[in-house]
Amino acid sequence: MYFRSTKKSAQDVSMNEPIDSDKDGSALTLMDVLATEDNIFDNLDRKIKCEQLYTYLRKLSPREQTILVLRYGLSGGEPQTQREVAQSLGISRSYVSRIEKKALETLHKHFEQ
Repeated sequence: MYFRSTKKSAQDVSMNEPIDSDKDGSALTLMDVLATEDNIFDNLDRKIKCEQLYTYLRKLSPREQTILVLRYGLSGGEPQTQREVAQSLGISRSYVSRIEKKALETLHKHFEQ
């Protein structure tokens, strides 16, 4: 029985067990090889929040959606100034500012829930 269990675990490798050495002679572990600068949890959290943002964005009026998408470059475009958004929509800059402020407050309320 003992031999069978050791045979099963004979090929197990620890993440912190040295597998090689680097050019300086320091021990190189599997964790070092597989590690990345990105944190998986941060990436997952960011992805979930992006999905929530687009869900909440769909609940806004079409004009509010358009202004936020243009202002913050949410569709992959470059973020635009309020003046640029106003010119493209044919409305005043102050009106863009009011719509943007109202839309952001609405999104903030959705995220607080």
